[in-house]
Amino acid sequence: MRHLSICQALDAEELTQLEDIASDSVFDERVVLFHEEDEASSVFNLTAGVARLIRSLPDGRRQVTGFALPGDFLGLSLEKTWRYSAEAVTPVVACRFRRSVFEAFADKNPQLIKKMHEFASHDLNMAQDHMVLLGRLTAEEKLASFLVEMKKRWSRIAGHEPGLIRLPMGRQDIADYLGLTIETVSRVINQMQRDRKLVIVPDGIRFVDQNYFDALAL
Repeated sequence: MRHLSICQALDAEELTQLEDIASDSVFDERVVLFHEEDEASSVFNLTAGVARLIRSLPDGRRQVTGFALPGDFLGLSLEKTWRYSAEAVTPVVACRFRRSVFEAFADKNPQLIKKMHEFASHDLNMAQDHMVLLGRLTAEEKLASFLVEMKKRWSRIAGHEPGLIRLPMGRQDIADYLGLTIETVSRVINQMQRDRKLVIVPDGIRFVDQNYFDALAL
């Protein structure tokens, strides 16, 4: 996962030093990595699996704010408490760092801090795109934007464009991420299949008409 994360800023010796301060953590499906508002005492780098990121509302409703894939770091903002919860969608494997130790390592490696700033800027851009997606797009445009983005992210992980777009998260997760109901998500995806824009397969979907999605996506 080195080429996908901030670790790409480190040389071989520095990477070995980083590995020395990491511990492997394994989380089964639906197990929470950390809870919103808990002390953010660790930093996580996912090496396998998918996690959903969740913000909870006082009345019990939730907003899925994103999905963490292999290579993603959680906790780079270095805030003292978590602003969201992270829950394993599939079994997750992550390198876990004690925050104080990770901060000390970063202080000694300014190139790592620079890479962290680049990733933080990318996360901010994604958050701004998500605001537009929630507020201004139609249900069809929201689904198309989500599927195109997932294809880009899996392509980056695989190193090539995959035919299958993996969707390990359920339709309720997708609905909570897009600000839609699960009924709307199902209706739009099923209509896309009837219109021969995509094909639904057991592990995800396959695009039939890429131009259709590119035209609709944010």
